[in-house]
Amino acid sequence: MHDAYKMFLGPVHPALEEPIFFDFKIVGEKVIATNLKPGNAHRGIEALGMKRNPIQVLYLSERICGICSVSHASTFSRAVEAAAGIEVPERADYIRTIFCELERLHSHILWAGLLAHEIGFHSVLHYGMKVREDVMDLLEYLSGNRVNYGVYVIGGVRRDIPKEKHEKIRQSIKYYNAAFEKFKDVFLNDKTIRMRTEGVGVLTKNDALKLCAVGPTARGSGLNKDTRQDWSYLAYGDIGVKAQLPSQVTGKINGDVLDRTIVRLLEIKQSAEIIERCIDQMPKGSLVSEPKAAVILSRLKNAEGEGIARTEAPRGELHHYVRLAKKEVVDTWKAKAPTYNNLMAVPVMMKDAQIADIPVIICSIDPCIACLDRVSIIEGNSGKSMNKYDLHELCLRKSEMFGKIERGHQ
Repeated sequence: MHDAYKMFLGPVHPALEEPIFFDFKIVGEKVIATNLKPGNAHRGIEALGMKRNPIQVLYLSERICGICSVSHASTFSRAVEAAAGIEVPERADYIRTIFCELERLHSHILWAGLLAHEIGFHSVLHYGMKVREDVMDLLEYLSGNRVNYGVYVIGGVRRDIPKEKHEKIRQSIKYYNAAFEKFKDVFLNDKTIRMRTEGVGVLTKNDALKLCAVGPTARGSGLNKDTRQDWSYLAYGDIGVKAQLPSQVTGKINGDVLDRTIVRLLEIKQSAEIIERCIDQMPKGSLVSEPKAAVILSRLKNAEGEGIARTEAPRGELHHYVRLAKKEVVDTWKAKAPTYNNLMAVPVMMKDAQIADIPVIICSIDPCIACLDRVSIIEGNSGKSMNKYDLHELCLRKSEMFGKIERGHQ
């Protein structure tokens, strides 16, 4: 029996797209225990938001994550609308849905390429990047931007999708239906990929339920949960959405990396279908509840109430909570991203895994550390939580130690 030893991964490592620290206990090539330590990417974005009015915070929320920018904008705006009692026109809901599903296409295709990269299958990585360009181009065609689209406004959307743009969208749908078949063939039939994903990083249905896993991570373990299905919002109630499970392809559920891959592949096809149905069923009507931004802002400044919204982001269920209190700025804002849930399942997935499988398992939950990181700093064993003034004072002390600044000149 080999002696156990420690192996560290992160916070900066080629296998990690964002900074997070993993502490593994290893025997030979086998992982026997995993400890994870986030907290390297905290930006204080919620605190920044509570110094701004809701319209300003909307654009800040969109920048929490570049891959889930529409998801955050959608969730925040709907939370504000719930708090202020603002009704969104039906046409705007359909346009919002189209952008949410285009972002899911973008995210899942990017993820498939990154998984192939972690396996070492670089030709599939480059194919994924090539396929992803079509949806990036389409998002730019519809919004003017490839990232952070600026389409959402409080009470509706900024841009319409007129009939003359429908043909371009339909061409992309045909393209992605064909790409789905190619991805399906590669990921399900290639021997190398199956060997690196089948039976790797297993998360049982029971463990997924106990650890509150969400999104493709939960569905890959057989949990029939999808916010679009369980809590219809935007146009999803009209369209009808069913959670995609790996058993639809394989007839069984193992809860491994392969199953989580199958879920995302199925959702590529599903997103294309949802977008097509949105175009076919697009209702007529206005794009915003109130065309004048000044009127909306005045209403928000005088609003009092709480709002919470949930969105099925590409990685899973995303929450935003907002409280308005008749103030110039947002009184309270809290965002909870799906990685907050799914990261808790990683230590279970890592049990008895090989060292070479570590980056593949981490990638399989599609972590977004920028969305995840929240921080509470406790002073020693006192139980006292340190506020921003305490942290600022500590920064000054540390800077003084190294002679960087003098008091009064910070």
